Amino acid sequence: MFDYTPLFGPIPGGPELLIILVVIVFLFGANKIPELARASGQAMGEFQRGREEIEQEIRDAAATRQREPAEELVDEADERATDDPDLAERATGRNAV
Repeated sequence: MFDYTPLFGPIPGGPELLIILVVIVFLFGANKIPELARASGQAMGEFQRGREEIEQEIRDAAATRQREPAEELVDEADERATDDPDLAERATGRNAV
């Protein structure tokens, strides 16, 4: 029915993964592997924190953007009311002082 083709090819299984690990040990040495794992874990943590900060900034900007038009309308109405005493009287329903 559906022909699924992976984007990067097949995922390595048991024997392939073992060969990859042996090559890594030969390239970096057994002492360097924990350091590499620690550094990659820290890098992933930093990346995740940065992504969360950016997502929060986007949410804050969207919330601010939704509030701004209403605040601008209130400010504009206040400015018009103070500039035009007749408008202030009609808006408040009482005589302007």
